[in-house]
Amino acid sequence: MGEGLLPSKIPHMPPVRRQISEHASQLRRHRTDAEEKFWQGARNRQIDGFKFRFQHSLLPYVADFACLDAMLIVEIDGGQHDEQRDARRTAFLESEGFEILRFWNNDVLSNLEGVIHVVREALIRRIQELE
Repeated sequence: MGEGLLPSKIPHMPPVRRQISEHASQLRRHRTDAEEKFWQGARNRQIDGFKFRFQHSLLPYVADFACLDAMLIVEIDGGQHDEQRDARRTAFLESEGFEILRFWNNDVLSNLEGVIHVVREALIRRIQELE
């Protein structure tokens, strides 16, 4: 018999889960149609190989979509957004080195290709700035 552990002798290891905030977890479960559509176009490195995270915790906030390599956040906003609160949030995230792109739900739903084009250009520019 070969060396090593037999399958019945392999210790059980629980799956590794990323720690996300409860708020981010709620947002993931209740995504909008526009967020789902953008995610289908951005996930799995579909935009020039850049990795996006969906509902990524950046305490004390949660970014809709974050590309950490390019320090770029994509926010998809509906009518529920409060401009004053968004201004504080944007100021904090920019102070941490992020650039924030904002799109309305309708823009994503009616012109995903155009939104992806703007995001792609911002990613390339950000990588050049960060080098």
